[in-house]
Amino acid sequence: MMTYILFVVGFYILIKGADLLVDGSSSIAKKLNISNIVIGLTIVAFGTSAPEFIVNIFASAKGNTEIAIGNILGSNIANILLILGVASIIYPISAKKNTVLKEIPFSLLAALLVAITANDVLIDGSSASVITRIDGFVFLGFFIIFLYYTFSITKSDDDINETPVKELSYLKSATYILLGLTGLVLGGKWIVDGAVAIAESFNVSQSLIGLTVVAVGTSLPELATSAVAAYKKQSDIAIGNVVGSNIFNIFWILGASAVIRPLPFNTSSNADILVNILASVILFFAMYVGKKHVLERWQGIILLLFYISYLVYLVNTR
Repeated sequence: MMTYILFVVGFYILIKGADLLVDGSSSIAKKLNISNIVIGLTIVAFGTSAPEFIVNIFASAKGNTEIAIGNILGSNIANILLILGVASIIYPISAKKNTVLKEIPFSLLAALLVAITANDVLIDGSSASVITRIDGFVFLGFFIIFLYYTFSITKSDDDINETPVKELSYLKSATYILLGLTGLVLGGKWIVDGAVAIAESFNVSQSLIGLTVVAVGTSLPELATSAVAAYKKQSDIAIGNVVGSNIFNIFWILGASAVIRPLPFNTSSNADILVNILASVILFFAMYVGKKHVLERWQGIILLLFYISYLVYLVNTR
């Protein structure tokens, strides 16, 4: 029972830890005269991906690779179908030109690379499929390219939003960073331990728990950010946050996880990779159906229905 309680509490501590870490780090960066734009593109971006990152690091280190892979695939699917679905229902989301023409295709490339690197059995005829350390380094290489692109667009005032930063004292900032890191470590450990225990108790795969409960739980920062942005009619932030998170999840988090420990891949998860690819394709074409570069409410409802259908499929097949 205590494991289940810590599992639930772990999500709160994990997300609160990421929030404190971002606030403390951003404040120190601001005091060092680093611009709001750069803070938003680095510290805040890494911070919102910290829950997935910490969970995956623990899962990889402990050999719970189904949770590590399921968490990333499930988070990316939830980001598009659930989070953008909810956000666009709150208020229609308009995307910047860069997001439509560069960032969404880049997130699609990330999904396709997972499909290629994870399918040694189908592509090479190998005895087993593994996302190897070399694959992990390739992902990290693409991540560096993405970071270079991200910094290059800071020169365009039209396609970037400055992130407001709360300025705190050095002592308070340091305290926030320490508490944030502690929360991330404790929360991440409790979530992985709880996910394994739940899978064993209900006799379901760790993959199912990773794709659903863990994935949605670690995506809560993105859900909160996008929903609030949509409510405030800052729709470009809502979609940019989600697409950027999907790229971070694969190239940074899955890459780092594979470098720590190669990730054995079960071919049954190809269905999840396919849904991830389809979600990115649907999002891209939705930008050209109806109002150009706008995700309308009726499209958000369709995305949400797709996600519900996917969850029903998971429960019935895993």
